[in-house]
Amino acid sequence: MFTLIREIGLRRSLTTEIPYLFAAFLIAEWFYKFHSFTLECLGFLATWFVFSALGAWVFKTPVQSAGEG
Repeated sequence: MFTLIREIGLRRSLTTEIPYLFAAFLIAEWFYKFHSFTLECLGFLATWFVFSALGAWVFKTPVQSAGEG
């Protein structure tokens, strides 16, 4: 999270990730009932990752690797 904010900035990271974070949070809250905080947290993070990846693919957001300047 720190690297994300440091690399692309707080404003850009919030505007790009907030919709996916919110959707993943709702999905996790409504559907993930594993009776384990760890499993539900991992499910939430995996859902957020998938939503973010799909959003980047649909909107063709360029992904910059860590080695690029």
